[in-house]
Amino acid sequence: MVVQPAVHAVSTSQLGRITIANAAIEHIVGETARECYGVVAMAGPKWLPERARKGIEIGRDGDEVTIDLHVVVEYGLNLAEVASTIRNRVSYEVARMTGLPIRAVEVHIDDVRRPK
Repeated sequence: MVVQPAVHAVSTSQLGRITIANAAIEHIVGETARECYGVVAMAGPKWLPERARKGIEIGRDGDEVTIDLHVVVEYGLNLAEVASTIRNRVSYEVARMTGLPIRAVEVHIDDVRRPK
């Protein structure tokens, strides 16, 4: 995945250009992932501060968006099913809210733990 500038151009017309910041996409991804059944927390590199976008990377391949996200899943659940649900929901919500085509959503399960 190639990490791109912090803004994606969505459309351009005579009236102007519409852009969406990567931070906005990251926020959509984070909120959507946290709403998915089985997600206990977001994960990612330890040096990142606690924030809504922790463990999320947005990249671009041409006009398409690629998303990498790292999560912690509840112990005892089927990890493949949880990851599939996250992938499908994130892809749908980002496309719906931004109008951007989604190339890939890579879900990385970094840990499992019991919910607090």
